Amino acid sequence: MNKGERRAGAEAGPGPRALKDALAGVVGAAAAEMLETPSGREPGGPATPLEGLALYVSALMRWNSRMNLVGARDWREAARDLLADSILLAAFLRRLRDGGLLPGAPVVWDLGAGAGLPGIPLRLVWDEGEYHLVEARQKRSIFLADMCARLELPRTFVHGERAETFFAAHEGQGQVVVSRAFMPWDRLLPFVAPHMARPALVVCLANEPAPANPPAPWRTVAEEDYAAPLAASGRRWFWALRAEAGEGRPA
Repeated sequence: MNKGERRAGAEAGPGPRALKDALAGVVGAAAAEMLETPSGREPGGPATPLEGLALYVSALMRWNSRMNLVGARDWREAARDLLADSILLAAFLRRLRDGGLLPGAPVVWDLGAGAGLPGIPLRLVWDEGEYHLVEARQKRSIFLADMCARLELPRTFVHGERAETFFAAHEGQGQVVVSRAFMPWDRLLPFVAPHMARPALVVCLANEPAPANPPAPWRTVAEEDYAAPLAASGRRWFWALRAEAGEGRPA
């Protein structure tokens, strides 16, 4: 296969059925079935989360051929490695809520949102509260805004600016930070701690277990690992680190 043929293959997007089959092998058949639940959104948007995911990954592959947004070579790899993480993250967030660790309508900050992973697929299957995608790189923030509009994602906002600028306008409002690869956790925690409400929660998608002794005011309150076929170790982790009211910031 020559370079042009590889690019054409990378740009080709899936139909909902093909995408469901690709995801089912990672997230399980039951979760894949839930993706076909009617979205309840206005006519013109995706009728189901699965339809929205197919639209998103198709657009991601088209933009990726020009901007190198993600490392995935085609939509199947993107689905199994990236979309699957977002779907499993939705289930993790629901378990945090059910355990009283996450508010019912949280204000979430997704810093360094990049191509919208995990945020955009996540919002198709978990639309609680407000979700703020913060991305300083202009072309990526344009892509994010375009996808949020096309997918009609509820209460999902794009901020094309640096995190420090975003903090200045939203000081003390964020209850949850979601981090995939914004910065290493030992730099992230002191970076966000002064700007978040209390109690605060940082949720990390990681390639290793949670730290045994995170620095004060943080403590690990939840951790799960899951099969990730394309990860080097074959597994990835979700962590939830919490800072209580009165710790590191006024309540």
